[in-house]
Amino acid sequence: MSKEVKVLVACGSGVATSTIAQEAIKEIAKDAGVNVRIVKGTIAEVPTKQNDVDVVFTTANYRKPLNKPYLSVFGLISNVNRAGTEKKVKDLLVKLANE
Repeated sequence: MSKEVKVLVACGSGVATSTIAQEAIKEIAKDAGVNVRIVKGTIAEVPTKQNDVDVVFTTANYRKPLNKPYLSVFGLISNVNRAGTEKKVKDLLVKLANE
């Protein structure tokens, strides 16, 4: 997997839960052998920041249309179905790295 995947991790404030999710995503990517560059932001910044990344992950619900692949990663914060969320993140990162 040669392509670096650019990731946006967003939460309400752009600080708290996005930092926790960012660390989890880094570990998932490392375990999958995917090189990622992570940018953090707020939910309000998603419409503009999506233009600079390959995928958008949020810790809060986001219902507006996006031009990029999107996944809620609340499970990485709440630990509710964490394994399922980790698998979805891994699968999406691997897919994007191979495009």
